[in-house]
Amino acid sequence: MQSSKAALPQSFIAKKKKILDQLSVPASEYDDLSPKGSIDVGIRDLIDEINQIEGCVTTSSCSGRVSVFLEGKRRFEEESRAEPGEKEGEDGKVVEDQMDVSGDAGEVRETTAGVGGKGGGGRWLYVSHTEVAVDEHGHVGGLVGLLGMEPLHDDPPRDAARRYIHFKFEPMILHVLTASFEHAQMVLSAALQAGFRESGAINLTSSTKEPPSPIVAVRSMGLALESLVGFHHDGRELCSVSEKDLRTLLEISNERFRVNSERIMRFQALLRQLTSAGAASKRRGDGEEWEDPQVRRERKKAEGLRRKQLLKETGGPPPKDPEDISGLEFLE
Repeated sequence: MQSSKAALPQSFIAKKKKILDQLSVPASEYDDLSPKGSIDVGIRDLIDEINQIEGCVTTSSCSGRVSVFLEGKRRFEEESRAEPGEKEGEDGKVVEDQMDVSGDAGEVRETTAGVGGKGGGGRWLYVSHTEVAVDEHGHVGGLVGLLGMEPLHDDPPRDAARRYIHFKFEPMILHVLTASFEHAQMVLSAALQAGFRESGAINLTSSTKEPPSPIVAVRSMGLALESLVGFHHDGRELCSVSEKDLRTLLEISNERFRVNSERIMRFQALLRQLTSAGAASKRRGDGEEWEDPQVRRERKKAEGLRRKQLLKETGGPPPKDPEDISGLEFLE
């Protein structure tokens, strides 16, 4: 799908320029808020290809990763007793002073861990964006040490505030800011056909005079894997599962890395096909424009949402369309 820059919303053009300026710095100087701090090598070509489409630009991405994460302190830990640097709230509960972290991405305030253990001092013990060579660490204790933990010999007394260690495999997730519904439908169609079944679109309406710039989230959470493998105790990260269990988790993750890579390649190929001349918009024998069936279905869904939004804003009946598709499962 090709668009002239003059037809793109000025707000989108400005956002895309800012993002591309940030990505244009040398790799040695680039830094972001991810654990790795930079774009994953495995999808750099995909990112570059998407950003060459006039009506698209990537805003965040992860090619897929296996990680070991120590969750942060939970709220009831902070409420147990007042310590230096803490204060008592109006309801009598102890509240830890908030820590301010300011940066280019804005201000972050956090005191305790939220759902999933993020925040509150949680941290990654191990992260890899590629398959893990399990056999190279197959000796006793090898995988435990590789993943940032120590073997557990005697299980210490259990306490309610125990912080657990999570083993995770997370497939690719990619957010694409688009200039129009048509661009969003194109990206979403390629994502769904490639196997990223949980992909969706947001920002489909605008509160300003500028037209909306939909964001497409490309993802496939069906490949995700998570398991508890240890806990934090007395300043140590202790592994509570066997070396054999860790090996099994890593082998499963390696298999999912391969499936994830196949889906990424399919997505890139489909997106290239849809953006190439004549792929998304062809001519039928009678001279009328022909539309790809998948693209058409996604377009009709988005149009149905716009009509419903118009109904809310005006209070009048939405325009009738015999081809309406009621299901909006692809939307968040």
